[in-house]
Amino acid sequence: MKRCFKCGLEKSIEDFYVHPQMGDGHLNKCKACTRLDMRVDRATKPRVREYDRNRAKLPHRKAQAARITKEWRAAYPERQKAHNATARADLEAPAQCEGCGLQRKLEKHHPDYSKPLLVVWLCKPCHAIADKIRRRLEVV
Repeated sequence: MKRCFKCGLEKSIEDFYVHPQMGDGHLNKCKACTRLDMRVDRATKPRVREYDRNRAKLPHRKAQAARITKEWRAAYPERQKAHNATARADLEAPAQCEGCGLQRKLEKHHPDYSKPLLVVWLCKPCHAIADKIRRRLEVV
């Protein structure tokens, strides 16, 4: 058992990342707190985002991304067809997000993939929420 210095909870040693320079060989911050800190850093610190962009350009990362994309396309052909149809249709985006009403860069969201040209224009945060809702509805 080990206590996380960030949240103060005592957790199993498996809940801490391995770190060879620490006395017991594990980081003093639990995995949950470490993930939360990194999520905040990626959202707020340009140098972290720059690091991630550079890391994504590495050959093994490009190969991994290509493999994941290929698997996704094979698993969801109807989604790929809808994406292709909207790209060919050259739809014009509205000025504002249809979810929150803010003027941001917009993305196409398909509420129903069987109707490929029916899209909702959403900003990235609203699109993430809409996709999360769609995935929950698919499970039920």
